[in-house]
Amino acid sequence: MRLGEKYISSAQCRAARALLGWTREELAGASSVSKMTLADFETDKRKPYDRTLRDIEGALRKAGLAFCFDDEDGPGGRGVAFESSDDAPAAGDAKQDTHAG
Repeated sequence: MRLGEKYISSAQCRAARALLGWTREELAGASSVSKMTLADFETDKRKPYDRTLRDIEGALRKAGLAFCFDDEDGPGGRGVAFESSDDAPAAGDAKQDTHAG
């Protein structure tokens, strides 16, 4: 990691997928990261390379999400949300993901 560079956490990744209604397979396709790497990251089995974390975060940002980190955006800590309310799906529009992967 380069000095001052921040990456999403495994919890932020899981939350981002949930917000989008994406499966791991969909995130794998959007980020060009393998499903196994995503599964290992999301379950804290291993930390991916920095470039892989940038690919994951880039795909999620491209889908309309924004991330905040511990020392940004006030006292809320780490989080993920839609960049704007225009990006958020209307009630009932998000796919239901009934499984973790």
